[in-house]
Amino acid sequence: MFRSLLRKWRESRNASLQLDAILSAANPDGTLAERNGWLIELGYWLRRDGLPAAEATEPAGQDTIWREHVRLRYLLQVLERNPELAARFARTMRSIVRDNDPTGLFCDTGVASHPGFWGEMMDRLQARFLSPPPNRGDMADLFALLFVGERDADWVAALDGELLDRLAALLMFAPEEGGEAAVHDGGGRADNELATHAASAAGQALHARYRDDFARTLASSIQVLASQVRATGLSQSIRARLPGRVDDTPFFRMGPAVAALCEEGLARDSDVFLHRLNYCRALLDGCHDAARHVYADLEENGVSVEVVFQIERMKVRLARIDMLLAAWVDPARQGKVAQLAGELIRTTQARRSVKHLAAQSFSQLARKVVERSAETGEHYITRDRKEYGELVRAAAGGGLITVATVYLKFLIYGLHLDKFIEGLLASLNYAGSFLAIHFAHFTLATKQPAMTGPALAHRLDAVGRPEGREAFVEDTIAMIRSNAAAIVGNLAVVFPVALAIQWLAGKLLSVNLITPDKAIATIESFSILGPTPLYAIFTGVLLWLSSLIAGWADNWFALHRMHDVLAYHRRLRYVLGERGAMRVADFWKRNLSGIAGNVSLGFLLGLGPELLSFFGPHMEVRHVTLSTGSVGTAIGVLGIDALRMPALWLAVAGIGLMGLLNVAVSFALAFYMALRSRNLRQVDRRALSAAVRARILREPLSLIVPPRQAPAGAGAGHA
Repeated sequence: MFRSLLRKWRESRNASLQLDAILSAANPDGTLAERNGWLIELGYWLRRDGLPAAEATEPAGQDTIWREHVRLRYLLQVLERNPELAARFARTMRSIVRDNDPTGLFCDTGVASHPGFWGEMMDRLQARFLSPPPNRGDMADLFALLFVGERDADWVAALDGELLDRLAALLMFAPEEGGEAAVHDGGGRADNELATHAASAAGQALHARYRDDFARTLASSIQVLASQVRATGLSQSIRARLPGRVDDTPFFRMGPAVAALCEEGLARDSDVFLHRLNYCRALLDGCHDAARHVYADLEENGVSVEVVFQIERMKVRLARIDMLLAAWVDPARQGKVAQLAGELIRTTQARRSVKHLAAQSFSQLARKVVERSAETGEHYITRDRKEYGELVRAAAGGGLITVATVYLKFLIYGLHLDKFIEGLLASLNYAGSFLAIHFAHFTLATKQPAMTGPALAHRLDAVGRPEGREAFVEDTIAMIRSNAAAIVGNLAVVFPVALAIQWLAGKLLSVNLITPDKAIATIESFSILGPTPLYAIFTGVLLWLSSLIAGWADNWFALHRMHDVLAYHRRLRYVLGERGAMRVADFWKRNLSGIAGNVSLGFLLGLGPELLSFFGPHMEVRHVTLSTGSVGTAIGVLGIDALRMPALWLAVAGIGLMGLLNVAVSFALAFYMALRSRNLRQVDRRALSAAVRARILREPLSLIVPPRQAPAGAGAGHA
């Protein structure tokens, strides 16, 4: 029983009744829910796999044969041969159009219904799983239930003039309102009672009445959309980012201009109407320019997801006004109605997409975060020997501080505290260490790839030109060389110093800073044959996440103008003076991103695995610099005998793979996000890879030894 119900549930996704059953069920006097349900069933029949009778064929020479077009032609042929069925069909369709309000379809379909991102996201999640009922009398809901196929928008927009004319003749067929007798020929062509009625005076009058109703609906919908655009443009979050007085903005003039255009009784072919139409279109262009100005302000002063959401919603409404104006001003133009219907279907389906909403709203923030990462990443790419030497010294300093971090970590985990407390203390240890490295102007190698990835991605803008491709190759080599130098600089200090501290403690004080059992367990935990590769990938993700948090913090500081807030804070000035308050503001402007990134990385490495292990699979951190220091400490405890342990060499291999995965994962994620956030065009990846390989084969030492001077143009144009 249950299996039968489950099978029927699966079949119901695309199942439909036969056409004769659907046509016989047409009832213009039924309830609204029954009539809407009947139309929805007809839509499922149009999308049904397979073709109907052989006489319904697509015209020759057409590029794309739409199955739905073939079925629609067959439906028209059946109804053109059966005037009684056609009359009932037409009356039912007209009653559906009459009893479903189209304003929501024209004004709200595809437009976010909530003023904020999070409310809209929850609404879309609900719409994804809960379909609207068919008895509400809203054409927008009917569209959402009727057009559920992925290609519905395309086949509707592709309807040709002949099909549209025949469909219009069918919908206007009302023999009870008068008309001439049918003229049938044996072939069942379109010169039948439907076409005859459409050409009659009664048919023309009915068509004119519905055309006028459609025009009035379009005009009122345009006014509703214009009022919504005006309200958004005059809101404080948008108005504050526009130059000049409020009454100089196109949003302020939009409402009266559209009202004048849609004035009752104004002929659409008069000079007055054309003048008002051109003025409205100029205002629409001005609104688009204002939206671009807001985006420029966001790029410079920080991105707000809510403001981006408002602007994107306003741009959708502006595009909808353009489309409705085109259909209203020139309704006789071939395909206008079909294109409008196709766009409404497309936006109806996009309205259910949470991914589409997030992509629109967060793309600007992602771009700003990536820009910040790229700006920082430029400082990690060394292009000459002087910069290379400075990076190696900074990496050595970072390795020295990491030694203290390693021993504090052993001390914390040796206390055997509660897991959460243990993770919290480890987080404070890591965060303090990373902050010390930051303020000492040292570097931690594994943090670089998440910054250098976006910097390298920016070079792809110019790879279409020979000099741009050369700059990309040059920066790729410099990035590889810089990351390798930083890792070597970290490890070359952290391993011998950690080993020396334990050796001295054993020789001078006769104590082991960790027990021999702990030393053996530490070495075995880094084996390449264990879960080390998986843990290293997880650590690479955490390194990337910390770079996102750093970029977000920098964007927040700029968005809320925190530099000015601190510099002009009354009480801060009273305590520190004007220059002191300015120094505080400058300090946070320079360091907030670094502080946020380092503190977040510390807590991600310390508490992240504990929280994830509590809710999901067990995870641990495998950071190449910290792990190398731990192995150095373990060897100091075990002595020379450790070199004869197979587990040590498996751990050495594991640390090598660990470093590769830490760097590769964080770099790949940052590079991919940079590509997506900038909407870069497709580039020839093979050509770029071949160019990089050719440079490496031609100058293999360039991966290790930097040039004496940076190549001309290197690093130009960075963010």
